[in-house]
This record gives sequence, structure tokens and C-alpha cells, in this order.
Amino acid sequence: MNYRQILTAPNQLTLLRMIFLPFIVINLVKHDFKWALTLFILAGLSDSLDGLLARTLHQQTLLGQYLDPIADKLLMSTMFLVLSIERMIPWKYTVVVFSRDISILLISGVLFMIAGLRDFRPSIFGKANTFAQVAAIFFVLLLPIEPVRWVWIARTTFLRATFIFTIVSAVHYAFLVQHRLHAHAPPAVMPSTPLPSGAAASVKND
Repeated sequence: MNYRQILTAPNQLTLLRMIFLPFIVINLVKHDFKWALTLFILAGLSDSLDGLLARTLHQQTLLGQYLDPIADKLLMSTMFLVLSIERMIPWKYTVVVFSRDISILLISGVLFMIAGLRDFRPSIFGKANTFAQVAAIFFVLLLPIEPVRWVWIARTTFLRATFIFTIVSAVHYAFLVQHRLHAHAPPAVMPSTPLPSGAAASVKND
């Protein structure tokens, strides 16, 4: 790997997003939800900006292809875990999110090692799931700051959407993996059919 890839602007933003994470957790544990929400919004903006910069500056790198989804899953999984520990998100949502993300990371790693597959772009269901997760965490953090009914409704709606899209996107990912494995498999070599003994003798006489 070319270590200069780390110095590109998109990858620097991705690393910055990972640096935000412990400070978000610290503020959550301190129940300083305003700072936690502010840092979470900045992390989300960096996620949008690094993709835009990669396309605009033509700095799409192999490191970024791996680092960006890892940073996203690390951020979202940690947020769900800490918020469940703080009893702000029911555990069933966190279990579903963790199960999907860990399964995808493990399957992607195995497929890369045994079949060389590494191009797993997010599907429409995966993007919908990511949006639902981000929105759910945003409203969960906003509720202690603005404890009004519409925020509670939005929080509940997006948590339920997260539950549904997490399961749907996981099932879709399983079908996608199966399809790509079939497409990647080498064609079967048909065994040659031996000629009958009479035909073989005829060929020799000719």
C-alpha cells in the first residue's frame, strides 16, 4: 500500500471522524448531550465531505474504500452501544445493528481472502439503513435537549425504520453475495468424451 494515500484530504477527514468518536462517548457518559450532538453532526458532515472531495479531487484510493466504511460502522455501532448502556435506546435495536455490521465485516473479509472479492458497494437498502441510523441517533440525542413530542415521535419512527432496514439490507446483502460468488466462479470444464473404438480405428485408417 502507498502510505501517501493516508495524506489525501478525504482519508484525513475519515481519520478525523474516528478521532471524534471518543470525545462523543465522553460527552455522552457525562450527559453533556449538546456537545455530543454537536460532535456527532460534525462527524456526519465529515462523512459527506470526504466522499465529495474524493470524487472532486480524484483522490479515490484503495485505503479510502476500506477506511470509510470501517469508520462509519465503528461510529454507528459505538453510538448504539453507548446509548443502550445509557438506557436511551432499547437493546433490541443495538443487537440487530451489531449483528448485521459484524456479519458484513466478517463475510467481506472472508470473501476477499478466498475469492478476491472486494467491490461491495452499498445497495439502496444499505443507504436507507444508514440514513435511518443517523437520523435515529440524531433525534435520540436531541430529545434530552428538546423534550417535545415531535422529537419523540421522530426518534421512535427512525428507530423502527432502523430495525426494519437493518434486517432487509442484511437479507439483500446475502442475496448479493450469493449472486457475485456465482458470477465470480470459473466456468466448469466439460470432460472430453472418448470416441468409440470403431470410430477411433476409422480415424487411424484415414
